[in-house]
Amino acid sequence: MIEGLTAGVHAAMREASERAILPRYQALAAHEVTDKAADDVVTVADHESEAILSEKLAALLPEAAIVGEEAAHDDPSVLDHLSGPLTWIVDPLDGTNNFAVGKPPFGVLVALAQHGETVAGWILDSLTGRFCHASAGRGAFIDGERITARASGKEPPIAAIGTYFMTPEKREAVKLQVAPYYHLVDVPRCAAEQYPRLVLGENDVSIFERTYAWDHAAGVLFLNEAGGKVTRADGTPYRADGGDYQGLLGASNPALWDDLAERMARLDGN
Repeated sequence: MIEGLTAGVHAAMREASERAILPRYQALAAHEVTDKAADDVVTVADHESEAILSEKLAALLPEAAIVGEEAAHDDPSVLDHLSGPLTWIVDPLDGTNNFAVGKPPFGVLVALAQHGETVAGWILDSLTGRFCHASAGRGAFIDGERITARASGKEPPIAAIGTYFMTPEKREAVKLQVAPYYHLVDVPRCAAEQYPRLVLGENDVSIFERTYAWDHAAGVLFLNEAGGKVTRADGTPYRADGGDYQGLLGASNPALWDDLAERMARLDGN
């Protein structure tokens, strides 16, 4: 059943990109961008993309609830569906802050969860068309070709460490006790880009502090199915209904994950 959904989900994501997102890239009017939270914005493209995806996904699987990022922002009770028997999880425009200032990366994320556990995930890069997908126990694919995660082979390993949502104390501890062991690169602020980077050998490890389901459900499954590893810092699996600020550690392979997890466990006051 899940494998049979991929063509329809891909078509829905492409339609959302082509109708709602790409026509407004580098063409947003000032009134089409509004503040959503501290250092976070939403655009008319987010809302229109979510409307398209919600309609198309509901047609594909009418029995599934839908948790869209913007719907959940407007009505937090929508999040209750994350623990339900079957739920679509939608990020209609991942990387909105990048999109709003006219730069990549940005994309679309869709996942399907059963009782809080992600069973399928789809990731579309809106500009390049790169399409990643995975289903539980069936592997990970990019543009239809099965993919196995690979490390960069660099020493020290390449790390994208997101510290913005950490407490000041934790941020300083990571800076002093973890960062020196890695070659740091910029965080793309786009999960639709960061998870593929870990699979494609561009980054070796990542730290995510904020873990909204629409940002991470698809990517976590994709990286794990590709043979990488991403879990909570204590090794427990990520769940779509597991909370927003528990943090995640991701790596291109389990050995790199183990090294990062050991360093994080030593943080003063963590």
